[in-house]
Amino acid sequence: MKADLHRYLREAREAILWKLDGLSEYDARRPLTPTGTNLLGLVKHLTGVEYGYFGDTFGRPYDEKMPWMSREAEPNADMWADESETREGIVALYRRAWAHADATIDALTLDATGRVPWWPSESNEVTLHLILVHVIAETNRHAGHADIVRELVDGAAGLRAERDNMVPGDQAWWAGYRDRLEKVAREAGQG
Repeated sequence: MKADLHRYLREAREAILWKLDGLSEYDARRPLTPTGTNLLGLVKHLTGVEYGYFGDTFGRPYDEKMPWMSREAEPNADMWADESETREGIVALYRRAWAHADATIDALTLDATGRVPWWPSESNEVTLHLILVHVIAETNRHAGHADIVRELVDGAAGLRAERDNMVPGDQAWWAGYRDRLEKVAREAGQG
């Protein structure tokens, strides 16, 4: 069971990074929702997620400095990259967070316990099993955000490069499909 959970986490991580492939620096950072969601910010956020849940929770310290995770950081500082933070640096940090998390996952049993310091004290005692499920869910949630943001940037969509998991169709088919959905929505909205 642990191997299956770990595989799902690895696949979700790769899906997140695939969304950056081939993009300009601007497009990797461009906020495309009213709340500023952007691809590089999602990677930066998930870096803190991995270090926090698989490091702090299980008393497994890490050497990385992440000022955006401190109490003094501005709100939402983990959701975007400033001018001094490079895409390469954030991606490399994310991969180091994976390695740290993977070492925790490999070292502990699924029933190993830890404490999530930022959760309420009455519910912060957890198992590795719960944290694996939690981080898989969070990573996949953000992979869905990344999929939509990437589609808004250049139309690229899907699960990953080798298997996009999309219905077959060229650009013209998708345009016709979207137009049909728009027509149905307008008609339903009039009734």
